[in-house]
Amino acid sequence: MVRRFGCFLATIALAACGASLAYAANTIFINANVITVDPAHPAAQAFAFEYGRFIAVGTNAQILKLKGPSSQVIDLHGMTVTPGFNDAHLHPQAIFDENSPYYRVWLGADKVKTMDELVAALKRKAGITPPAGTINGYGYNDVTLGRHPNRHDLDKVSTTEPVMITHGSGHITVVNSYVLNEAGITKDTTDPPGGAFDRDPDGTPNGVLREAARGVLERGRRDHGGNGSDRQKMPHDVELQGYMNCFKQYSAKGLTSVGVAGGSPTSFRLFQELRDEGNPVRVGLMIYSQYYDQIAAAGIERGFGNDRLRITAIKNFQGNSLSGRTAWLSEAYSDRPGYFGIPPARSQEQLDADFQKWWDAGWQVATHSNGDREIDMVLTAIERCEAKNPRPDARWRIEHASVMNQSLLDRARKDNVILVFHSYMWEYGNILQSYGPERLAMMHAYRTAIDMGIHVAGHSDSPISAADPLLRIQDMVTRKSQQGLVVGGNQRVSVDEALKVWTLDGAYATFEENIKGSITPGKLADFVVLQKDPRKIPPDTIKDIVVEATYLGGDKVYTAPPKSVAMIPQPPLNYGDGDYGDGDEWENEHAPW
Repeated sequence: MVRRFGCFLATIALAACGASLAYAANTIFINANVITVDPAHPAAQAFAFEYGRFIAVGTNAQILKLKGPSSQVIDLHGMTVTPGFNDAHLHPQAIFDENSPYYRVWLGADKVKTMDELVAALKRKAGITPPAGTINGYGYNDVTLGRHPNRHDLDKVSTTEPVMITHGSGHITVVNSYVLNEAGITKDTTDPPGGAFDRDPDGTPNGVLREAARGVLERGRRDHGGNGSDRQKMPHDVELQGYMNCFKQYSAKGLTSVGVAGGSPTSFRLFQELRDEGNPVRVGLMIYSQYYDQIAAAGIERGFGNDRLRITAIKNFQGNSLSGRTAWLSEAYSDRPGYFGIPPARSQEQLDADFQKWWDAGWQVATHSNGDREIDMVLTAIERCEAKNPRPDARWRIEHASVMNQSLLDRARKDNVILVFHSYMWEYGNILQSYGPERLAMMHAYRTAIDMGIHVAGHSDSPISAADPLLRIQDMVTRKSQQGLVVGGNQRVSVDEALKVWTLDGAYATFEENIKGSITPGKLADFVVLQKDPRKIPPDTIKDIVVEATYLGGDKVYTAPPKSVAMIPQPPLNYGDGDYGDGDEWENEHAPW
């Protein structure tokens, strides 16, 4: 099949060069500003595709030679085309209308700026929550609020029903007194390895649970006969529709591929159903490490699946949260003398053994790690694996890799590690000031890593930050927060570099750079039509560019509504206005170590 398609492309190339061959392309786009992200041919005016793949890229004159009586020719009138965007690491959420009983209240800084507003939003949620359901919300910003909410705040929502919310980092949970009592958590409950309970002056847990302390809560609720979960059960068809809503929103922002950063065999079956129902986004699923033995017993190997859905890596955690300020550091937090974050629960010896097992079985390993002391442990485990069992083109991944220094970057380059950096200064620039200027200068070190030749990839970690590639690209180019604060400005990159990170580099991170990530003959026809060229407008306005259309395998899966205006999506997302085609933290809470 590959050889036949290669011969087919050779035939097309001859036709485009003027040879007299009886061939007509199915679909041709002309008068476009094509940013191909193909270093051999970085720009073009036109392209054609057939059977879901690009077959020719070039000038208008060259590509129009492939026009036949049945060819569809689309004139883009100068609009910009890029490869489809690839978010290398995110966490899909089932999305529902605010009046749905399954809706989780969005508490981000764009919606909730005071503690009174937070309580009021949760009270509204309480009004539509069925009996025995959890009143839940997510995404609060403690810097905007002035502090973390606690059980005393959430008790104002209810003292007779469970109330549970999560921080914007996804690594801190806050509950009311009802939930603490249900879980049997008291003054005598000790902090678990890798976690901590915030406490009132008398030592009683105040409802703020950091990292592994959340697992203590869930086990306690289950052991004491409670719900044991903050996820309300829902009918399967409702859940399926909620996830489809989410993936349609990704498509509306120009995403054609995403890396789901943690799932189970059950998750894979869900994504299979979504694929069969016309999911407009390609999915690469990282399997949580606690399911490794299960998938190994079934004979599943890396790459299982197809170009619409495949298993890509083993996802594990060695460390904590950057924006939640629990990441383990070698030097104390700038605003908290003597506080170095929360050490990982897993020892170096345990980490080495786990890595060796997955590595020897041929898996790519993707490890969540933020603090420099955490990253040092991960690189040490990688180096020990390589020494025992060298393997070419391993493509180890460190997810987030936030607090870096030159020594860690040198080791990452030597070990051929892919650094999957954040670009969320827009949302969290104010929170990150607690790391101090020296660390901020090497945080999410895109400029330094690219200059060193280290492979990088971009991600939103949605819903931690918005799954909006153009906002994320603006963030990489400007390093500015919503308040205009520049954070680590020395790590800025160009628009062209950021586009590559969000397209071709994302494909490289999953061993798929030969089938997607650039507008190149032979690759999947995944592309985005933008109303403006992000290279030719003020950098602070890149986020405002309207995605005119998104194509997956040559099929239009999203069309912008008339007079569309770009909006930064934060959950809950509005998914009803466009025209659509038919087209991680759980493990850290529950890990055995």
